Amino acid sequence: MTLNRTIKQAAHLQRRNLLSLLLQQQTRRSAMQQLHSHLITTGAHSHCMDVTSWNVLLRHYSLGIFPQEAFLLFRHLRLHHVYPPLSFDSFSFSFLLKACANLQHREGGLQLHALTLKLGFEFHVYVHTVLLNVYAACGAFLEAKQVFDEMPVRNSVTWNVFITGLAKWGELHLARSLLDEMPMPTVVSWTTIIDGYTRMNQPKQALALFLTMFLDEGIKPTEITLLAIFPAISNLGALEICQLIHTYGEKSGLNASDIRIRTSLLDTYAKCGCIESASRVFGEIDAKSRNLVSWTSIISAFAMHGMAKEALENFERMQKECLKPNRITFLSVLNACSHGGLVEEGLKFFTKMVNKYQISPDVKHYGCLIDMLGRAGRLDEAEKMALEIPNYVVNVVIWRTLLGACSFHGNVEMGARVTRKILEMEKKYGGDYVLLSNIFAGVGRFWDVERVRRLMDERNASKAVNMVKKMPAYKNRLWALELECTGGATNKKKSHKQMNKKMDEEISKELELQIKGAEKPFYMETYRCPYCTPTFGL
Repeated sequence: MTLNRTIKQAAHLQRRNLLSLLLQQQTRRSAMQQLHSHLITTGAHSHCMDVTSWNVLLRHYSLGIFPQEAFLLFRHLRLHHVYPPLSFDSFSFSFLLKACANLQHREGGLQLHALTLKLGFEFHVYVHTVLLNVYAACGAFLEAKQVFDEMPVRNSVTWNVFITGLAKWGELHLARSLLDEMPMPTVVSWTTIIDGYTRMNQPKQALALFLTMFLDEGIKPTEITLLAIFPAISNLGALEICQLIHTYGEKSGLNASDIRIRTSLLDTYAKCGCIESASRVFGEIDAKSRNLVSWTSIISAFAMHGMAKEALENFERMQKECLKPNRITFLSVLNACSHGGLVEEGLKFFTKMVNKYQISPDVKHYGCLIDMLGRAGRLDEAEKMALEIPNYVVNVVIWRTLLGACSFHGNVEMGARVTRKILEMEKKYGGDYVLLSNIFAGVGRFWDVERVRRLMDERNASKAVNMVKKMPAYKNRLWALELECTGGATNKKKSHKQMNKKMDEEISKELELQIKGAEKPFYMETYRCPYCTPTFGL
């Protein structure tokens, strides 16, 4: 009797020590693998470890870089755990289901779903919430809806999991309907859909929902909510709303507590056209709190406003703080040099990026350089650089940037060469043909204009237009977001398309008269409707 008690106490002590080790090392993959290997080689996996200890391993594998290891462990335990019989609990299945969600493994979720029902977890809210997350992560909304409807009890996490899954897959209408049905929506629920609208490029809907949450429902936004709404504000250029959120952040303490808020606020002010406020926000950031993202944001802000000198000064200040610039920082610097006409400085920065910092340039860096050289009229250098770009990097945008420079400077021969390069990559974009025909027209080669136009018609190339959205007005009542009605916007677009069509018809008539030798002089109309102005280059 004493011997049996001693054996049981030793086994209990061994289990406790192993559990303690597992809990201490659960964030270290190599240590967990060593412990797992020790359990297998000593035979402890077959008799002395309880489900709590194995759950630590299951959790580690399910959240790690190889979630499939959780399934291999689960299968091994079911086959080889001899005594006592291992009974997996709700935590075991929750970790396994989390592994399915990370792998987006719908079939594995279906199998575990059947197993949980067999073992009596059909009314367990925690297990079924994770199961709902699996189906939502995989886009299996029919199964997700079935699990959601069959749950006798739902908590706020259950609702948020379903809403997040719908928003992730772009089903924002369904997510919004679910939000309206939710008994007590939380800030997480609102933030999820706001972020979904922002990611789906629907800034008006995102801002309207944010104002509804904040003003009508009285739910205070968190730092995650503010980070989700900043891109929508930037897209709309809603400076007043940016100032409103700035004030809220100061009063709530979010600005001071989270460097991400201040950096995003800086970026939003710059994109709304207020570089003074952007610079002031950056100046209020404590010197010790400024990181690479903060410095890159202020450099980019000055660059987008054409303030190349200030952008380069901040780059030098950043280097004195011993911060190493990355590819995005250099892209902002090159953009500043391009808009500021600092060609030599831009070339030096590009060389420093490649040689000193060992950063491989991508298509955006090359695009900035070609745009910079093209603006300065150094077209031969720009063409030479475009030809030297590796094939796995170069794309049609590079050549369109150069074509735009050829059009601006009236370089017909190079424009024709560049257009041939473009047409080797893409033949259906009408803007390329139009730009080349404008180059020919600028030097009086109207037969070539007619030839290019005819080629454009034969290839059925479309004239893609860039619809510039008009910023909504925030006048009498700042809190009321005046959304433009769909019908009005549609009619506006149609009217401007008709304007451009009429303009093209007039130009064609003038062109025919000039070709036929009419005495009436030919004038190339350069005005385009701001709603339908094509953009060439980056």
